[in-house]
Amino acid sequence: MAKSPNSEDAKPTMKETQSPPPSGPEATASDAKPAIPASTDTSTPAPTTTDISTSTSASASTDAKAALAARMARFKALQTAKESGRKATEREVRDAEDRSQRLAQLSKLSAANEKASYKLLKADDPDFERKRNWDYTVEESESWDKRQAKKARNRDGNAFADYRGEASKVYKRQVRQLGSVDLEEYAARKGERLQQQVQSGLLQLVETDDGDVFTIDKQGRINTPVEEGYTHDHKPSKEAVDKLVDDLEKGERARLKARAARGVNDDDGGDVTYINQKNKQFNEKLARFYNRYTTEIRESFERGTAI
Repeated sequence: MAKSPNSEDAKPTMKETQSPPPSGPEATASDAKPAIPASTDTSTPAPTTTDISTSTSASASTDAKAALAARMARFKALQTAKESGRKATEREVRDAEDRSQRLAQLSKLSAANEKASYKLLKADDPDFERKRNWDYTVEESESWDKRQAKKARNRDGNAFADYRGEASKVYKRQVRQLGSVDLEEYAARKGERLQQQVQSGLLQLVETDDGDVFTIDKQGRINTPVEEGYTHDHKPSKEAVDKLVDDLEKGERARLKARAARGVNDDDGGDVTYINQKNKQFNEKLARFYNRYTTEIRESFERGTAI
């Protein structure tokens, strides 16, 4: 089949499709500055997103490690301070205990030394007591004898005699524990009360020829306030209230201590045959006198062989 000449004309050759090279000034410019491909660039490449995130995470991990190390160092310092404080406290407590023990031992040693020296001097010199009494006056000797007699009476009076004697001993002990009384304040309060009763007509004011002034009541008592009904207008001082509270608390502590001691003594491990302390004492007294006669009978009852 013969080809038509039109088909050959429709397919132009390579030479026909290429554009002719530029001429003139355009050709000179293109020849002078040729294009440089991207692969031939020798400069430092720009950092990518992955490199930036890696560097950020590395710096963050470094900061976290530094903060953790600082916290651990502070924690160790606190532990060291705590341990040193505990050791110092224990050392002070031991020193205080040892100090009290040393003082007690020193006092015991000094007392033993005084007793030993007294015995040695008394053994060496038969007239030691008489010579030692030369240094005391008659008043000091009498005062010493009175104190010794009073101690002997108190020692003998410790046993229970009757409830009146017990109440008297308690009263005297409480009076001794009251301490010193402010006599000036007492005299001032008494003078104010006497003046008020003179003004109210309960007392009569009398003046002697020598110029002495005193009060007298209907019964003839001098400078003695008349007993009146309590008007609830007296306000004691804070010191007096504190003293009263301390005295009441001291008595309560003594009662609790005596009660605890009685409870300890009651728990003797034997059979409980009493209902209170007085009943226990009565049963013990009966046991002292009659146990010698009733032991066999009681044991027979306990064995179940009693007739």
